[in-house]
Amino acid sequence: MLTELCLAQRGFDFIAGFDEVGRGALAGPVMVGVAVMKADDIAHAKVPSGLTDSKLLSERRREGLYDELLGWCAASAVGQASNVEIDQWGISHALGIAALRALAQVERRIGMDLVGARVGAILDGPNDYITKALDSFDAPEVPVLAQIMTRIKADQCCALVSAASVIAKVTRDRLMVSLASGNVEYAPYHWERNKGYGSLEHREAIRRLGPCELHRVSWHLI
Repeated sequence: MLTELCLAQRGFDFIAGFDEVGRGALAGPVMVGVAVMKADDIAHAKVPSGLTDSKLLSERRREGLYDELLGWCAASAVGQASNVEIDQWGISHALGIAALRALAQVERRIGMDLVGARVGAILDGPNDYITKALDSFDAPEVPVLAQIMTRIKADQCCALVSAASVIAKVTRDRLMVSLASGNVEYAPYHWERNKGYGSLEHREAIRRLGPCELHRVSWHLI
């Protein structure tokens, strides 16, 4: 956790890791997970065995890590932006709003410990879409604004980012499976297997049936 430790040594009180899931899907929301630790706990935190980018883990392994990660972090949350919001705002702004929603949730869970605190955050990737979304009319009220640093492949080398990645991935996958099994209108798209991404069977179903209300209609679907 060298990156997290460096932030802790810069005087931040809480360290957060952010990662996104669902950016490239054709249907369903985009989600951004956040995992937070107190800076004082970083130096002696024991990283859960096998933790890495959610895309490098099997579904079974992600599910096995999920509850452990919820207990390992001081707090975690997942924010989302719907397919309608993605169509209206574009994916980059939707990601920023989803991240701010996650940050607002997680800070409220931390509660009074945040009074007067500084939050340093690591965001996977090269683009700080979180800061760009601040002060927009869509942005939620966030108790403490985080200072964001971006890092490419942070989900493979920063444990808090990896934790956020797994928590967000499991949350979104469970939602897409639930949608597929809970509504006959969605069943033909087989989201229980493709999770809303552009698999051959998903695109073929869109070609035959057209998009449903949860598809990102501004995207090239077929």
